[in-house]
Amino acid sequence: MTTRANFLDEPYGAYFHREVPQPDDELVRVGPGTPCGEYMRRFWHPVAVSDELKDLPKAIRILGEDLVVFRDQSGRVGLLELHCAHRATSLEFGLIEERGIRCCYHGWVFDVDGKILKMPGVEGTLKDRLYQGAYPVIEKWGLVFAYMGPPDKRPEFPDSANFHIPGYQPAIPSVNIWPCNWLQAKDNNVDPAHAAILHVWEIENGVGTGFNPAFADMGVMDWTETPFGMVYIVTRRINDNVWVRLGEFVLPISMHIPTGKENGQKAHDTDFVSGAGWLVPIDDENTLRIDLALIPDNVERFKPGIYGQDGDRPYELRQRIPSDYDAQVSERPIAVHAMERLVSTDKGVIMMRKQLRDGIKAVARGEDPPGIIREEHTIIPTYGSNTVLPIPLAPTEEEDQLLLKETGKRVAAQIINQGGSHKFIEDR
Repeated sequence: MTTRANFLDEPYGAYFHREVPQPDDELVRVGPGTPCGEYMRRFWHPVAVSDELKDLPKAIRILGEDLVVFRDQSGRVGLLELHCAHRATSLEFGLIEERGIRCCYHGWVFDVDGKILKMPGVEGTLKDRLYQGAYPVIEKWGLVFAYMGPPDKRPEFPDSANFHIPGYQPAIPSVNIWPCNWLQAKDNNVDPAHAAILHVWEIENGVGTGFNPAFADMGVMDWTETPFGMVYIVTRRINDNVWVRLGEFVLPISMHIPTGKENGQKAHDTDFVSGAGWLVPIDDENTLRIDLALIPDNVERFKPGIYGQDGDRPYELRQRIPSDYDAQVSERPIAVHAMERLVSTDKGVIMMRKQLRDGIKAVARGEDPPGIIREEHTIIPTYGSNTVLPIPLAPTEEEDQLLLKETGKRVAAQIINQGGSHKFIEDR
């Protein structure tokens, strides 16, 4: 038997494979002061749904920190440390004021920036010197985004071209909590191979995400970096057409996935993605999954159903027809990278993890990590898309596979160089 740790090469050898190594702490730990936690805190992240902030505050946990989010009676949103600066009572039991939130215990009132507005019965100047911890927020697309990093490093908000497509609006966000580390859920976004197995299995059983059975063909896979992350490139032969699909990862936690209803049967120019998603670390073992679909302007806003993205289905059904949630959550609360055997279909996972490590190292050096926006009113491009081109079959299977790979690379390069898939829509 090979003695290399955790590499088993003999039958019935589980006895030699019992020790589970430690997780990859550099990437999976997100609490204050951790390398990845400090990296994550340099970006804006969605932390709540705007419509859910009514007349009661909401306790949340993000990046290992306990916070309270609320909308005061004047309509402003605040994100404060959960425990009152006075005697640590939870502000989830606070009372919403015209301006700010009042602690239920002794009536201290905090503004959305943490300033103490009232301190009943207290003499002296403490009110003017003490602040409750607060983070800045921005409301966009029906979500509340927060910046939780150093105040002097605060970037501009990364407005997405995905939400500037004429004739479309964001649907009601779909929010689920996954009991696993953020990264194993994120790995899935750059892993197109699973669609040909996991999601086709769903289709064959009459359920699932609505993907066309054409996804059963794994296609020719490739990956390339973009100015804001990376895309996977899956190129398939559909009769006399070549279908190029780009799924996008945006540093550090966002994704732009094109519609799964494409089947490659009809040639068309580059389209655009059908929405966006975020996988926000709650802490090391829990993740906030937020999906936001695009719908036509003339349709009343609704919350689209997304099959298999939570654990609410009966356990036996999840065993018979597993989906993303089941596959990723079952990797352990924190997936152990030293137990993996990465192969050619995992090139995207390797590329994405390297990008994250590069960003972590940049922050450790005191630099901005890749993906940070410093110019006001910047709209970042969207690269996710489907493109179907009329290209006849090559003379041999080997030549056609090479043709598919070259076509996928060419289409991806054109979309990236032109400034995003949304540019193709604007130029028509």
